[in-house]
Parts: sequence; C-alpha cells; structure tokens
Amino acid sequence: MPATPPTTVSPLRARSAVVTLFLIAGAVMGGWSGRIPTIKHQLGLSDAGWGLVVLAQPAGTLLALLVLTRVISRTGPRALALPGAVLLLVVVPLAAASPSPAFLVPALALQGLATGLLFSPMNALAVTVERRYGRSIMSSFHAWFSVGQLGGGLAGALAGHLGTDPWVQIAICDLVLAVVLCVTATALPRGAEAPLAGGSGPAPRRARPTRQIVLLAGLALLAAVTEGSAVQWSAQYSVSLGATVATGSLTLVCYSLAIALTRSFGDRLVDRFGRVRFIRFSATVTATGVLLAVLTGSVPLALVGFALVGLGCACVFPTIMGLAGNQPDVPAGRAVALVNLGEWPAFFLGPPVIGLVAELSSLRFALGLLVVTSAFVAVLAGRIRVPEPAHAGGVPRER
Repeated sequence: MPATPPTTVSPLRARSAVVTLFLIAGAVMGGWSGRIPTIKHQLGLSDAGWGLVVLAQPAGTLLALLVLTRVISRTGPRALALPGAVLLLVVVPLAAASPSPAFLVPALALQGLATGLLFSPMNALAVTVERRYGRSIMSSFHAWFSVGQLGGGLAGALAGHLGTDPWVQIAICDLVLAVVLCVTATALPRGAEAPLAGGSGPAPRRARPTRQIVLLAGLALLAAVTEGSAVQWSAQYSVSLGATVATGSLTLVCYSLAIALTRSFGDRLVDRFGRVRFIRFSATVTATGVLLAVLTGSVPLALVGFALVGLGCACVFPTIMGLAGNQPDVPAGRAVALVNLGEWPAFFLGPPVIGLVAELSSLRFALGLLVVTSAFVAVLAGRIRVPEPAHAGGVPRER
C-alpha cells in the first residue's frame, strides 16, 4: 500500500496547529485543577472520598492508552488527537457541573479517556513536525502546555475570587479554545507513520515493543514519579519547615515557573549537548535541587531547591518523547503510546509512596527518594541508542 503523500502545509502552520493541542491540554487541566477545592466542597466530599472518586480519571486514561497502542498505527495520530481534544473540551465543564459524586465518576472517566486520546497523538504529531524542521523542537511544544496550564490556573483563581461557578469559568475558556482549534485543525500533519529502518513501506501496525521502547518507558516512568511528587509535596514540604501556606504555595510556583522557562529554550541545549548527555545533566540538576532542599531544612533554600528540580525535570519527558517517536523499527504513534503506557503507573507510585514513607519517617527523608529516581535516570540514559532524525518522510537510522 503506498505511503500517504507528504502534506503541503507549511512547517510553521503545522507547528502552530500542534501547539494549539498542547495549549488546550494544559489550559483545560490547569482550569480544572484550580477549581478542585470548590467542586469538592460543592459535592460535600471528604479528602478520602475525593481520593477514591478521582481514581476514575487514570482508569479512563489507561483504557485510552490500551486502545491507542492497537489502533494508532492504522488511523494515524491526527484522527485520534482531534476527537480527544473535542471530548476534553466538552466533558470537563460537565464534570465541573456534576450534581453528585455518582455523576462525577463517569465524567472523570471520560475526562481521563479524552486525556489519553489526546496526549499520545499530539506528541506523535509533534515528532512529525520536528522531523520537518530538522532540529529539536519538542520542548517548545511542552512549553506551550505549561503556558496553558498556568493560564488555566490563573483563570480559575480569578473566577474563584469573583465567585464564578467552576463550570461557567471552564465552559467559557473551553469555548474560546474550541474556536482556536477549529481555525488551526486543518493544518495538523497528515503524513504517514515512520517507516522501518532500511525499508520503503510503513512499519507493521502491531510491531512489538523493542528494548529501546521499554527503556524509554522506564525512563518516562521515573521522570513522571519525580515530577508528580514535586508537584504534590513541594508546597507541603515548605510548610513542614515552618513556612506559611502562602510561602508554601510559592515553592510550587518556583518549580512551575522553572519548568515553563526552561522548556522555552531547552531545545537549544538538547541540540548543543546531545540527547543522552542532556538527560544525564538534567537528572543531575534534579538530584542537586532535591538535596539542597532536604539537607538544609531551610525554607529559602527549599524554594531554590525546587526551582532547580523544575529546571532539571523540564525537558526530560519531551526529550524522551522525541526519542520514542524516532525509533527506526516502531511506528512513531505506537512508540509514543507505548512509552505513555509505561509512564501511566506513576499516577499511583509517586505521590502516594512519598506520603507513605513520610508517614513512617519524615517528609524530608521521603523526598530524598527523588535523588534515587534521578540517579536511575542518569544511569539508564547511558543505554539509550539515539536514532538519526528522519526528516520529511525519511527513514530513522540508529547511531
């Protein structure tokens, strides 16, 4: 069967269209996360009850990832990313308007399903655009995700200050995002999947995961555990050292801003140092930040430490996605979906394990475990085989 002819859309338009997907994902998630306390209060849920209800979301994501690994090579990422984005824009306002926990559970499951349908395909589309540019640009896409997340969170804070219902705020923001999606959707890449190394046709639809894919999935899992734990526990750690709640929140702000800023220029560092050395350097910076925060026990140094953690974490996952999408013997979309599937257990491994260890010892000791995960990332990165990038329909080749 002949390969799909390359798209005639300019690289800039294609890049803008994929950026829109990342912006939507970040803005919707940020807007939702910022209103969780209000939604939880409206439904009368305790902390334990909320913890049980939100398990529906990763369950929906898992279902989406299991389906993606089977069908994305046949459908292409574009055919899945668009329905995922539309479903996410529709279902999140419905979840925010839930009249009862019984309504919220299936809404969150659909939200997780939409997230899974969107995230892997949009990363695969980003890989396609990156090939046309002929240089690393993956981190810039994730920078727009961070911008969207920050914007959604600020919109939620403003709406909360004004007393606006969560579903009204999210619906208005999603309507604006839907208009932008309609304008840019036609420019999304339609190209074929990456071919096999040395071959001329598309890769098999159900190519088995290679050792490199398994390695990248493990690295993504470790990176996600570190990021998730930092998000969940950084503010609480500063409070445990005697900081006010406002200062504790500032710890998370330092971490988040460091990620957003680093992703804006991270691609230059990837091209300059190479992907393997960059991942190792990033893991070292992350471990240094954690050590600075937990060994000193100082609130100001905790702020600096978690800013360093954000600096180190920022571009690891985008770099892993770029490596996965350019594997020479697995279709790009399937490879990205498999790596996302390997990352999925981080929903349950990171923050809960830190909390359990903190309960048994202390939060300082528990957060010190992130030094171990960072060390594993640095060591395992040495086993990565970096493929030559495939430019505009070319064939990836291993170095």
